[in-house]
Amino acid sequence: MSAARISVAKVRAALTDGSEVALIDLREFGRYGEGHPFFAVNIPFSRLEHDAPRLMPRRAVRCILFDDGDGIADRGAEVLGALGYGDLHIMEGGAPGWAAAGHTLFKGVNLPSKTFGEIVEHELGTPSVSAEELRAMQEGGRAPVVLDGRSAGEFTKMSIPGARSCPNAELGYRAGQMTAPGTPIVVNCAGRTRSIIGAETLRLAGWDGPVHALRNGTQGWRLAGYDLDHGRTAGTLPEVPPEGRKAARRRAAALIADYGLPVLDMTALDLLEGTARTIYRFDVRSEAEYRAGHAAGFASAPGGQLVQATDEKLAVRGARIVLSCDTGLRAATTAIWLRGMGQDACILQGAPMEEVAPDSAAETPEMRRMRPGTWLDASRGLDFRAAHIDGATWVNRAHLWRERPRFRAPITVVGRDPALVEGVIAELKHQGHADVEAIPSGPEAWQAAGLTVVASPDSPTEAECIDHLWFVHDRHDGNLDAARRYLEWETGLLAQLDADERAALAPLKPR
Repeated sequence: MSAARISVAKVRAALTDGSEVALIDLREFGRYGEGHPFFAVNIPFSRLEHDAPRLMPRRAVRCILFDDGDGIADRGAEVLGALGYGDLHIMEGGAPGWAAAGHTLFKGVNLPSKTFGEIVEHELGTPSVSAEELRAMQEGGRAPVVLDGRSAGEFTKMSIPGARSCPNAELGYRAGQMTAPGTPIVVNCAGRTRSIIGAETLRLAGWDGPVHALRNGTQGWRLAGYDLDHGRTAGTLPEVPPEGRKAARRRAAALIADYGLPVLDMTALDLLEGTARTIYRFDVRSEAEYRAGHAAGFASAPGGQLVQATDEKLAVRGARIVLSCDTGLRAATTAIWLRGMGQDACILQGAPMEEVAPDSAAETPEMRRMRPGTWLDASRGLDFRAAHIDGATWVNRAHLWRERPRFRAPITVVGRDPALVEGVIAELKHQGHADVEAIPSGPEAWQAAGLTVVASPDSPTEAECIDHLWFVHDRHDGNLDAARRYLEWETGLLAQLDADERAALAPLKPR
């Protein structure tokens, strides 16, 4: 379908008029991360059919698309129209037009979340310690407990020696099972945001000992000359006993009252579904708890990561976000942070945590030796560099759309990510290729089928890898200069905001 053109000025107005709107950057992740409007959400053209329904669940939502001024937004509007989206607009001039109008294109990702963390520290006066101060505390008479507020996988990649893994939303719920009351706690992440939000989450939950954020996280630790641990498993989070769960419910009730957090039950939620609003349903407990059983229709979104990377879970500004957990505490602290970021978050109460059968895995064609024709690999560029089938050609859907190369039939498309494979297949069929087959797969399957797997460290080139963000990408791999640049970027976000962007972020205060 055709989409109406909309000026940059009207896009700016749409972002602040109070109605629902999704500003969607269709460029690949690397291009998005090199510079985009503050409230833009990335849905790469390569994953559009797969990601759009999750990030924009209501097909009638007002959706503004933009590109690099290269016309890919027109094709994106065609794809979204076929999916049933009816209120589509294209921003004139794309990202270059935004900059030409005098507005900032921000580097990096998760901008509202990271900027909000800086505002929280500034306005709430979050206590913090440097790496050197933490080291001195550890060597002193009463060493603090160091709790790492990141995900378990990030903890395994690198961690402060002696730290324990406790993702942010779990801090207020489980700290009492991880250390004695009154113990000093230092919360760390890889940089700044989750250290700040984690420390403040503990304070919200009423921790009765000193709480500090580790300034600059694991990067600050390395910049101070200290070594990190690598490969430590996060372990299982401690169970909360019945008395701890009761205390969590009491604290949740107090936070709901003190901060005026809206609550609803399943009946009210069902009524909301019939209104002209986008509704997101998130279960903010741990993934293990979610897998054991959850309220029907809710997606897993552990609260710490939902606050840290809100733009990876939802794309519609002005939508209603419904948060579920068993005691209400994790939902309440998560709602406080989301509402501070201008999101309409509320808490579900009284819903049963029903056991839900897992989805059966979709069958894929069996791997076999290479058939005649063309073999394409739709994996991410760096994954292709690391390992691909000998003779396969790397392809990205955006490149395929722009260049429209000719391929010898039949065409076989492989790749680690089924969404990327499906995007390439859709584009090939749109261009008239009929004999195409998708086999989502990776190196293990290729080798098991007897295919030769090779590496190409420099192909695709850095310029071709538009799906990878090169901006300080190696800051966690020993490049201390990149770590310094990243921390300078993070602390410099506030100074780049205009009045509208700054007004959207304000930490919630108790009534």
